[in-house]
Amino acid sequence: MRRPRRKADETREDILTKAEAMLRDNGIAGFSIADLAAALGMSPANVFKHFHSKAVLADAICERHVSRMIARFQADGSDAPAPERLAVAVCQLMEVHLADIRENPFLFEMLVLMANNASLPSALRYKSLIEAMFKDLIRHGIDAGVYRSVDLESMSSTVGAAFASVLHPVFLMHADESELRQRCASLAALVNAALQSPLVK
Repeated sequence: MRRPRRKADETREDILTKAEAMLRDNGIAGFSIADLAAALGMSPANVFKHFHSKAVLADAICERHVSRMIARFQADGSDAPAPERLAVAVCQLMEVHLADIRENPFLFEMLVLMANNASLPSALRYKSLIEAMFKDLIRHGIDAGVYRSVDLESMSSTVGAAFASVLHPVFLMHADESELRQRCASLAALVNAALQSPLVK
Protein backbone atom coordinates (compact mmCIF):
# COMPACT_ATOMS: atom_id res chain seq x y z
CA MET A 1 0.00 0.00 0.00
CA ARG A 2 1.39 3.39 -0.99
CA ARG A 3 2.13 5.89 1.76
CA PRO A 4 -0.03 9.02 1.62
CA ARG A 5 1.65 12.01 -0.01
CA ARG A 6 3.05 14.51 2.46
CA LYS A 7 2.90 18.25 2.11
CA ALA A 8 6.05 19.91 0.79
CA ASP A 9 6.48 21.93 3.99
CA GLU A 10 6.33 18.76 6.10
CA THR A 11 8.89 17.01 3.90
CA ARG A 12 11.16 20.05 4.02
CA GLU A 13 10.94 20.13 7.82
CA ASP A 14 11.72 16.39 8.04
CA ILE A 15 14.79 16.93 5.85
CA LEU A 16 15.98 19.87 7.95
CA THR A 17 15.50 18.03 11.24
CA LYS A 18 17.32 14.87 10.15
CA ALA A 19 20.08 16.84 8.41
CA GLU A 20 20.67 18.98 11.50
CA ALA A 21 20.98 15.87 13.68
CA MET A 22 23.47 14.32 11.26
CA LEU A 23 25.48 17.52 10.95
CA ARG A 24 25.67 17.89 14.74
CA ASP A 25 27.19 14.39 14.90
CA ASN A 26 29.46 14.39 11.84
CA GLY A 27 30.04 17.97 10.71
CA ILE A 28 29.69 19.36 7.21
CA ALA A 29 32.70 17.40 5.90
CA GLY A 30 31.26 14.06 7.03
CA PHE A 31 27.78 14.75 5.69
CA SER A 32 26.34 13.79 2.33
CA ILE A 33 22.97 14.13 0.64
CA ALA A 34 23.09 10.41 -0.20
CA ASP A 35 23.46 9.45 3.47
CA LEU A 36 20.70 11.88 4.43
CA ALA A 37 18.33 10.48 1.82
CA ALA A 38 19.04 6.92 2.98
CA ALA A 39 18.35 7.88 6.61
CA LEU A 40 15.04 9.43 5.56
CA GLY A 41 14.05 6.55 3.29
CA MET A 42 13.79 8.78 0.24
CA SER A 43 15.77 9.32 -2.94
CA PRO A 44 18.56 11.94 -3.19
CA ALA A 45 16.53 13.52 -5.99
CA ASN A 46 13.72 14.19 -3.53
CA VAL A 47 16.13 15.96 -1.17
CA PHE A 48 17.52 18.02 -4.05
CA LYS A 49 13.98 19.00 -5.02
CA HIS A 50 13.77 20.93 -1.73
CA PHE A 51 17.44 21.93 -1.33
CA HIS A 52 19.49 22.30 -4.50
CA SER A 53 22.86 21.60 -2.86
CA LYS A 54 24.52 20.61 0.39
CA ALA A 55 25.55 24.25 0.88
CA VAL A 56 21.95 25.48 0.51
CA LEU A 57 20.76 22.85 2.99
CA ALA A 58 23.48 23.79 5.52
CA ASP A 59 22.56 27.46 5.20
CA ALA A 60 18.88 26.66 5.80
CA ILE A 61 19.84 24.78 8.99
CA CYS A 62 21.88 27.77 10.18
CA GLU A 63 18.97 30.10 9.44
CA ARG A 64 16.54 27.91 11.39
CA HIS A 65 18.97 27.61 14.30
CA VAL A 66 19.57 31.36 14.66
CA SER A 67 15.84 32.11 14.25
CA ARG A 68 14.96 29.79 17.13
CA MET A 69 17.83 31.14 19.22
CA ILE A 70 16.85 34.81 18.83
CA ALA A 71 13.15 34.04 19.30
CA ARG A 72 13.90 32.89 22.86
CA PHE A 73 15.09 36.39 23.74
CA GLN A 74 12.41 38.26 21.79
CA ALA A 75 9.76 36.32 23.72
CA ASP A 76 11.20 37.39 27.07
CA GLY A 77 8.52 39.48 28.75
CA SER A 78 10.72 40.41 31.69
CA ASP A 79 9.58 43.32 33.85
CA ALA A 80 13.19 44.23 34.66
CA PRO A 81 14.34 47.81 33.97
CA ALA A 82 15.43 48.46 30.39
CA PRO A 83 19.18 48.64 31.12
CA GLU A 84 19.06 45.28 32.90
CA ARG A 85 16.98 43.70 30.12
CA LEU A 86 19.51 44.77 27.51
CA ALA A 87 22.49 43.50 29.49
CA VAL A 88 20.80 40.18 30.30
CA ALA A 89 19.65 39.58 26.70
CA VAL A 90 23.09 40.22 25.21
CA CYS A 91 25.03 38.21 27.78
CA GLN A 92 22.57 35.30 27.63
CA LEU A 93 22.76 35.24 23.83
CA MET A 94 26.55 35.14 24.10
CA GLU A 95 26.24 32.22 26.54
CA VAL A 96 24.09 30.32 24.05
CA HIS A 97 26.84 30.71 21.45
CA LEU A 98 29.46 29.56 23.96
CA ALA A 99 27.31 26.53 24.82
CA ASP A 100 27.13 25.69 21.11
CA ILE A 101 30.92 25.79 20.91
CA ARG A 102 31.16 23.27 23.76
CA GLU A 103 28.16 21.06 22.99
CA ASN A 104 27.59 21.42 19.23
CA PRO A 105 31.01 22.22 17.75
CA PHE A 106 30.09 21.04 14.26
CA LEU A 107 26.96 23.21 14.22
CA PHE A 108 28.93 26.20 15.49
CA GLU A 109 31.50 25.59 12.76
CA MET A 110 28.66 26.06 10.27
CA LEU A 111 27.64 29.31 11.99
CA VAL A 112 31.20 30.57 11.60
CA LEU A 113 31.11 29.75 7.89
CA MET A 114 27.77 31.56 7.68
CA ALA A 115 29.13 34.62 9.48
CA ASN A 116 32.12 34.77 7.13
CA ASN A 117 29.79 35.17 4.15
CA ALA A 118 27.54 38.14 4.86
CA SER A 119 25.52 37.61 1.67
CA LEU A 120 24.15 34.19 2.70
CA PRO A 121 20.43 34.14 3.60
CA SER A 122 21.26 32.84 7.09
CA ALA A 123 23.81 35.62 7.69
CA LEU A 124 21.34 38.27 6.54
CA ARG A 125 18.66 36.69 8.72
CA TYR A 126 20.96 36.67 11.76
CA LYS A 127 21.84 40.35 11.26
CA SER A 128 18.20 41.36 10.87
CA LEU A 129 17.11 39.35 13.94
CA ILE A 130 19.87 40.85 16.10
CA GLU A 131 18.93 44.37 15.03
CA ALA A 132 15.22 43.65 15.63
CA MET A 133 16.03 42.37 19.13
CA PHE A 134 17.95 45.55 19.93
CA LYS A 135 15.22 47.69 18.42
CA ASP A 136 12.65 46.11 20.75
CA LEU A 137 14.93 46.53 23.78
CA ILE A 138 15.67 50.18 22.97
CA ARG A 139 12.01 50.95 22.25
CA HIS A 140 11.09 49.47 25.63
CA GLY A 141 13.61 51.76 27.31
CA ILE A 142 12.35 54.84 25.47
CA ASP A 143 8.72 54.03 26.31
CA ALA A 144 9.70 53.61 29.96
CA GLY A 145 11.41 56.99 29.96
CA VAL A 146 14.82 55.44 30.72
CA TYR A 147 16.48 55.87 27.32
CA ARG A 148 16.59 59.13 25.40
CA SER A 149 14.62 59.34 22.16
CA VAL A 150 16.69 58.08 19.21
CA ASP A 151 16.29 56.92 15.62
CA LEU A 152 15.49 53.26 16.29
CA GLU A 153 16.65 51.94 12.92
CA SER A 154 20.02 53.64 13.10
CA MET A 155 20.61 53.02 16.80
CA SER A 156 19.69 49.32 16.72
CA SER A 157 22.24 48.81 13.93
CA THR A 158 24.88 50.75 15.87
CA VAL A 159 24.22 48.82 19.09
CA GLY A 160 24.42 45.54 17.19
CA ALA A 161 27.82 46.56 15.83
CA ALA A 162 28.97 47.59 19.31
CA PHE A 163 28.31 44.07 20.63
CA ALA A 164 29.90 42.27 17.66
CA SER A 165 32.97 41.23 19.64
CA VAL A 166 30.81 39.17 22.03
CA LEU A 167 28.09 38.00 19.61
CA HIS A 168 29.80 37.39 16.25
CA PRO A 169 30.66 33.66 15.95
CA VAL A 170 34.09 34.38 14.43
CA PHE A 171 35.18 36.40 17.48
CA LEU A 172 33.99 33.73 19.91
CA MET A 173 35.78 30.72 18.43
CA HIS A 174 39.04 30.88 20.41
CA ALA A 175 38.30 33.60 22.96
CA ASP A 176 38.69 33.16 26.71
CA GLU A 177 35.22 32.77 28.24
CA SER A 178 35.92 34.73 31.43
CA GLU A 179 37.33 37.59 29.38
CA LEU A 180 34.24 37.50 27.13
CA ARG A 181 31.89 37.71 30.12
CA GLN A 182 33.76 40.69 31.52
CA ARG A 183 33.75 42.38 28.10
CA CYS A 184 30.03 41.73 27.64
CA ALA A 185 29.19 43.34 30.98
CA SER A 186 31.44 46.33 30.24
CA LEU A 187 29.95 46.83 26.77
CA ALA A 188 26.43 46.63 28.17
CA ALA A 189 27.27 49.32 30.74
CA LEU A 190 28.81 51.51 28.04
CA VAL A 191 25.85 51.13 25.66
CA ASN A 192 23.34 51.73 28.45
CA ALA A 193 25.18 54.90 29.48
CA ALA A 194 25.09 56.16 25.88
CA LEU A 195 21.38 55.38 25.52
CA GLN A 196 20.51 57.17 28.76
CA SER A 197 22.64 60.30 28.33
CA PRO A 198 22.30 62.92 25.59
CA LEU A 199 25.39 63.25 23.43
CA VAL A 200 27.52 66.31 24.09
CA LYS A 201 27.79 68.47 20.97
